[in-house]
Amino acid sequence: MKISFVVAVYHNEGALSKTHERIQDIFSGVLAKYEYEIVFVDDGSKDGSLAELLKLRELDNKVKVITFTRNFGQMAAMLAGFRVATGDAVVNISADLQDPVELIPEMVEKWKTGSEIVICYRTDRDDSVAAKLFSRLAYGIMRMSHPQIPPGGFDFVLMDRKVMNEFNAVDVRHRYFQGDLLWTGYRTSFIPYARLKRTIGISQYNFGKKFKNFLDAVLDASYLPIRFISMVGLMTSALGLLYSISIVYSWFKGETPFSGWAPIMIAVLLVGGIIMVMLGVIGEYIWRINEEVRKRPNYVIRDRFF
Repeated sequence: MKISFVVAVYHNEGALSKTHERIQDIFSGVLAKYEYEIVFVDDGSKDGSLAELLKLRELDNKVKVITFTRNFGQMAAMLAGFRVATGDAVVNISADLQDPVELIPEMVEKWKTGSEIVICYRTDRDDSVAAKLFSRLAYGIMRMSHPQIPPGGFDFVLMDRKVMNEFNAVDVRHRYFQGDLLWTGYRTSFIPYARLKRTIGISQYNFGKKFKNFLDAVLDASYLPIRFISMVGLMTSALGLLYSISIVYSWFKGETPFSGWAPIMIAVLLVGGIIMVMLGVIGEYIWRINEEVRKRPNYVIRDRFF
């Protein structure tokens, strides 16, 4: 049986040979009875990542390399790798050595005993306090509509071939990996781990990319924003009705509950702000609908080396 590895690459020069070496060591040892292939997808790197990958390709014919015309993002690189992988099981793993390769035998064992998806989820990570707080807040919101997602999220995962086929059959833009994978409903097992400290290079996963992933999770894989603005609209209408009743009641009593310019401006600005936020959310949905109608591909491949 063959196990495929998909590795999204973006400015990972220096770490790729070590990642390949550690995977290779496992398949020359505890998993020697399995075949393997490693699909590296270079997501428009401008450092020496591609040159390093091509050297690996020369040394090991089990290495496949795909290059993009520009940087399309981690999700696009993963999608390209998933569609090329031919293994009976497919493992998505990072290129920066932060996912412990030592867990792969345990993942394979759970797969062989009946699990169709094996998720290694993060219980801790070596990040800044601000990054940890944002992660907790983001996953707390996402878990409102996807309670099966582990609190720390995941990327390091093994998928059975039939799971991979179902995942690849979904043809939409702005994919959310975790939500789309768990949506399939296949038998899933979980392995906790502490994400390792990055020792080579610096992370390219900046706040903008994290926020984009968060929006994809909330807007594309959840009904939460629409429900939220509907509830805010109902609450605002209810408060407006109660205030209107109080105004009429005060008029009959010959009183004015609030007088002057300030209360009018407060009401106008508050309601106007709520409306603008609602229009912004609706605008996000309209833009994403437009993206779906245009049917542009998630990525453009420059070269394939395999």
